[in-house]
Amino acid sequence: MESIPPATVVWFRRDLRLSDNPALEAAVARGGPVVAAWVHAPGEEGDSAPGAAARVFLHDALRSLGESLEARGGRLALRRGPTIKALIDLAKETGADAVYANKVWEPALLARDAKAVAALRANGLEARLFDDGVLFPPDAMKTAAGGPFRVFTPFWRRCLSSPGPEAPRPAPARILSPGRLPPSWPLPELRLLPSVPWDAGILAAWSAGEQSGGDRLSGFLDDAMAAYPHDRDRPDRDGTSRLSPYLHFGCVSPRQVWHAVQSRAGVDSAPGAARGAETFLRQLVWREFAHHLLFHFPATVHAPMREEFTSFPWRNDPAALVAWQKGRTGYPLVDAGMRQLWKTGWMHNRVRMVVASFLVKDLLLPWRQGASWFFDTLVDADLANNTFGWQWVTGCGADAAPYFRVFNPALQRGKFDPGGDYVRTWVPELARLPDRWIHRPWEAPPSVLSEAGVTPGKTYPRPIVDHAAARVRALAAFSAVRTHS
Repeated sequence: MESIPPATVVWFRRDLRLSDNPALEAAVARGGPVVAAWVHAPGEEGDSAPGAAARVFLHDALRSLGESLEARGGRLALRRGPTIKALIDLAKETGADAVYANKVWEPALLARDAKAVAALRANGLEARLFDDGVLFPPDAMKTAAGGPFRVFTPFWRRCLSSPGPEAPRPAPARILSPGRLPPSWPLPELRLLPSVPWDAGILAAWSAGEQSGGDRLSGFLDDAMAAYPHDRDRPDRDGTSRLSPYLHFGCVSPRQVWHAVQSRAGVDSAPGAARGAETFLRQLVWREFAHHLLFHFPATVHAPMREEFTSFPWRNDPAALVAWQKGRTGYPLVDAGMRQLWKTGWMHNRVRMVVASFLVKDLLLPWRQGASWFFDTLVDADLANNTFGWQWVTGCGADAAPYFRVFNPALQRGKFDPGGDYVRTWVPELARLPDRWIHRPWEAPPSVLSEAGVTPGKTYPRPIVDHAAARVRALAAFSAVRTHS
């Protein structure tokens, strides 16, 4: 009688899916039982530990993963940290002789993984990490001089000239479980959901998991990709993929997205399909660039890449920070974005740039305060993207936006919310204002305000800062930093 190979522990992290999962595929290929495991140890994750909104999404994604495993004969074992002890215990309990996992390209997690691999091997276990989570591993992408990239366009060109990512692989049809299933914590006892239920808006806006991620990708390809170059900057339209939380938690792999977009562009005869695909893939590689920078410059999580910004004269204004966080700045587009974020755990990318510019340039508040708020309130909070995005807007990072680019929240609406539909959705107290005034209610005639039921300073706040004066102040501060660098 042929003996069954020993079991393999598959340690899930940012790969909460069964399809196109290198570690799971390798474990199944060994022919023995698979022990699927999630170890809850946020204290070990440092800056990578998920924020409050992301934990809501994570809870649902873990529930979905467990159901998918059970449908194929497997089971998800939930454990609490310390991680190394939890993995070793699982191996002993199930007779496993190996632990497989997919890499997560974040500083704290890479450091923990190195310690985990060494400890597992010291205990006689095979430990393997597989490339995943990105299209082009950050340690393999180098400039002609052999260093890391700092500018996006050359990085984009290098990606296009490199061998493309491998085609995604299907999920295993069957997963063999160990004869004796290991104990597992009940998912609610991980306490990922808030004790006071403020998450109704997030739960209504998002359905996590592999199936939902696949449906979201298919919907984008069918309904939005061809118009993506035009609609992606319109928060009043459903013109983006909204794949970011699924990519962050690995409910969908970037390889699956890359090949699905290219495949659709190859067969779609709709006008604009090819251009839409190229524009979207460029955004996907922008995500790659963020992970590339974080890998090579891990200090940027807390410090500006451009050293001259360490002496920038940031202001300390707790009241202004709270007004920004709560969407009470008096600038409708900024407030709409911040309220959408608080309600749904997500904000349109164009509006993210507007609200970020407002914080660091109109209010002169530190970019780290904005990054921290985003990380706690976004379901797609990603350390690499969040760090890169805030430093880009501030002008203190790699390939940064020009320091003199200061978004005017009122003028931005002309391009991105011309009819005021986005503002009316998220700032309903202004909904009855005519299009002409909805983005600048402080300029509306008293009769118009009265008819719309708007009382400045009562039903809706007056602007907390004069944009024209704030722009002059910001330009002077940014120019001084550059002059003295």
